[in-house]
Amino acid sequence: MARGTFLGSAAMALLFVAGATPASAGTTSELLKRLHEKGILTDEEYAQLAKEDAAAPAAAAASDGKPVVRVADSGVGFEVGDVTVKISGSVNGFYTHENGQAAGPNTDVVGGVVPVGGNSSAIRNGLLPGYLKFDVTTNQGGWDVGAHFGMYPGINSADYSVGGGANAGGRPVALQTAGIDFRQTYMTIGRSGLGEFKLGRDIGLFGSEGILNDITLLSVGSSGGNVAPSNTSLGRIGIGYIYTDFQPQITYTSPSLSGFQVSVGVFQPLESLTGPGESNKSPGFQGKIVYDGKFGDFSARAWLSGITQRHNRDDGISYTGSGFDTGAKIGYGPIVLTGYYYNGSGLGTTALNLFDTDAGGNKRDSDGFYLQGLATFGKFSVGGSYGESNLHYANAADALANPTLIRKNSSWVGQGRYGLTSWVTLIGEYIHSTSKAHNGNEAQGDTIAAGAILFF
Repeated sequence: MARGTFLGSAAMALLFVAGATPASAGTTSELLKRLHEKGILTDEEYAQLAKEDAAAPAAAAASDGKPVVRVADSGVGFEVGDVTVKISGSVNGFYTHENGQAAGPNTDVVGGVVPVGGNSSAIRNGLLPGYLKFDVTTNQGGWDVGAHFGMYPGINSADYSVGGGANAGGRPVALQTAGIDFRQTYMTIGRSGLGEFKLGRDIGLFGSEGILNDITLLSVGSSGGNVAPSNTSLGRIGIGYIYTDFQPQITYTSPSLSGFQVSVGVFQPLESLTGPGESNKSPGFQGKIVYDGKFGDFSARAWLSGITQRHNRDDGISYTGSGFDTGAKIGYGPIVLTGYYYNGSGLGTTALNLFDTDAGGNKRDSDGFYLQGLATFGKFSVGGSYGESNLHYANAADALANPTLIRKNSSWVGQGRYGLTSWVTLIGEYIHSTSKAHNGNEAQGDTIAAGAILFF
């Protein structure tokens, strides 16, 4: 018998003889330590036996049918048997000062993103509110299944009386509460080689790449109103892309094949935000194809997505809103460049189905884009972008009836970041925003924001 095997067996025998029942983990580890100190066990033998001893309680629990609890390999969470529970979240806060446009006879812009009324200061969230997400996943019968819940609380008080729920305009007076936007509740079912199905409420496909690749996602961007802040600022929503939104859906995503991945989904139909009411008879449809690749020192991500939905208005008028977006993000060394473009008909601007038609149900066309660059040197990053969203009249009658309708929202953004820790990023930002109406009315605003965002 080899010396290691003999000594190991002898050591375990000694441990068993030490009591009528197996010793506790604390007693066993102490005996192993003593045997090692006396030279009975070599360093290698001691390390191996100590490792086996540490695993023994879990193995015993498993053999008794009891759940094994251990720390998850990544993230903040743990595993109970074959179930993984993970918690992730984010918190942010910014001091934001806005030099807004003074109210005047030529500043009225319906659908503009620049508030009028002069200067204002606020302590507020940026484009992201805070969030707390729970993911519970496991494998059952060869299927990867999961339940996902995401709560998004803001730091500013919400005014529920004006409509809009948790993301309504703010109410900065005493004895109020912040809004909690429970925007994610979905399940996933998938398996290797087949892909994944998602059922529930989550981010949409059309427009999602626009916001997820926008540098103002981590900061403020255009404020959208600084006197009574709501849960979020605008960032580039309505100033480069239409907000994707979080929507009820059944979506399938394929496995990645040579860098390509396809998603298609059936969505809850949305009513127009500016129409007379609808009784829609069919769902909405969205799809997206994404390519991710690396070529030497270059990295690339490109995408194309589309959306369509039939609207049945209560006044008997029907129309189909549709659109697409496309873009790419190219990285080389410390530099990342991003370009994005969208085009829609009967889709609206800023939010899905906002100002999508005139009063007669005639579709308005819209389009927009943003160009962006970000350079990172160690813990420091500096970036900038320009973007705009455009809305066009449906016809000449629409122009006569709505002279102050928004024609173009645009903004310039300059941003600096410093990675204070692996969780915390400090951010400073300057934003110049402009809203122009079709009749020439215009409002401009300059915003300075400074704060921090934390992810875990």
